[in-house]
Amino acid sequence: MGRRSIDSNVGRWTSMGLLLLGFLACTLAYFVISTVLKPSNPISNYDGLAIDESHESDGVSLERENGGGCCRGIPKLELWGTAVKWGTEHKYNSEEECCKSCKAMCSGKDGPCLCDSWVFCGDRNACGRQFGECWLKKQKDTWVPQRQDAGSRVMWTSGLVFGKGEGIIGLETEHGTLHIKLYPDSAPYSVQYILELLTLRHCAGCQFYRAEGRGESWDLKGNHIKDASFGPPYALIQGTLEAAGMPFQTIPTEVCRTVRRGVVAWVGSGPEFFISLASHVEWKNSYTIFGSVLPEDMEIAEKIAQLPTRPDVWNNVNVSVLEKPIPILVQRIKSNHEDISHKL
Repeated sequence: MGRRSIDSNVGRWTSMGLLLLGFLACTLAYFVISTVLKPSNPISNYDGLAIDESHESDGVSLERENGGGCCRGIPKLELWGTAVKWGTEHKYNSEEECCKSCKAMCSGKDGPCLCDSWVFCGDRNACGRQFGECWLKKQKDTWVPQRQDAGSRVMWTSGLVFGKGEGIIGLETEHGTLHIKLYPDSAPYSVQYILELLTLRHCAGCQFYRAEGRGESWDLKGNHIKDASFGPPYALIQGTLEAAGMPFQTIPTEVCRTVRRGVVAWVGSGPEFFISLASHVEWKNSYTIFGSVLPEDMEIAEKIAQLPTRPDVWNNVNVSVLEKPIPILVQRIKSNHEDISHKL
């Protein structure tokens, strides 16, 4: 969904007839979901999941959303910073456990996190006696974390943690600013890209270009209406976050959370993205979700979805394209929503 279908060699052996039929059925299912979002950037090899229209319960994906396997970092990266807990006395068997130990020190309702970054040694052969060491650290500026080293010879895996009211960016438009909470624990590569984007002086080319309301398929809270279709329209606004003239590197797929109202996710491997106005449990865990719009700003997204559009057809699917694309300025936001950095 959102990228071109990838041709596969089905095979020529007649004895594999049953396997061929199964493959064709899976290909057809993938084609359905791949046509919902425009494949305007063919650089990705993203494989989406097929749509399941069985009205799956929201509870199916809650374990993953609550942290099951979704607390991770970036391999071959060693972050520096003031040690809160020394790894020589603080060991775990997995990066997920190390990540969660940092998050556990960031559960207070007020004040900054005691731990905002972690470094874990998980390669038994490379780490030797340091295997399992989990260093919990505090950065001077989490938006610009200190790097000790990175590359193929680095044996460490590192990650960031944003506490309540932290890690918020603003997508400023002429219709208002969408404040987005980033998820570095479940989408570390994606957040790393956003942090790099914030260091640029501009984001020419960043814009919203597609807008579709909930239609008669979802209610005001984004819940799917029983027996209604799953689109079109697909209840989303779509755009791109790529600075014109800058080379873009494909973002690794970081599947974890399910698409719910307000989430911000990549189309394939970016830089195209969408903000969902509804909960698409039928898409299961098909997208890299790297943030969510603060609830109080969803009315801005709804406003954009109601702007004048013109019909278009992408991969045989009817879509609604904005008559006038909306430029986006990306900015770093304080916990009180004050701009403390330049706008892109």
